[in-house]
Amino acid sequence: MGARESHRIPVLTLEEYLELEKTSPVRHEYVGGELHAFAGASERHNRIAGNVYAFLWTAARGGPCRVFMSDMKLQVSEDQVYYPDVFVTCDPNDNDPYVKKNPCLVVEILSPSTESMDRREKLIAYRSLPELEAYVILYQDQKRAIRHVRDEHGAWWRTEVASEGLVTFPFPALELSLSEIYEGIDFSSS
Repeated sequence: MGARESHRIPVLTLEEYLELEKTSPVRHEYVGGELHAFAGASERHNRIAGNVYAFLWTAARGGPCRVFMSDMKLQVSEDQVYYPDVFVTCDPNDNDPYVKKNPCLVVEILSPSTESMDRREKLIAYRSLPELEAYVILYQDQKRAIRHVRDEHGAWWRTEVASEGLVTFPFPALELSLSEIYEGIDFSSS
């Protein structure tokens, strides 16, 4: 038997990834030099993200904060770039037209294919961002939210909101009921 030939796959630099992503017909998240294709989302996922985006955008209007949806990249570190479902940056210097670095709020909607990554890998990555005040995870199969919020001493706190509870967003300052977040969602087809 002959020796098995190994094939090395080159690791992309951050700069190569960012350049490639400008013209790629498929979006990719970038972790550790590797590309991970970004799957399409369900109608329910899009409606939840759209509801949150609309409320945050309206609240931010006229102020220093800018709200983005899943087509804007968020660079977490030199080897991690994600496409959050919704995020907010209030830093006037966070002005690259293709990638942001200083969010104060990130919102992810759980999908079967991304749930473990959103709840573990991204939780750790997002918490490392010095400007981040809150990371909100929304379920798409039930009215339920998990908020991870940094207090004034830098400690992180986790709270769950279910049923008809309220979710507080720090930037822009906004409180939404789960009914508002999930407006137009029919859970009977779950």
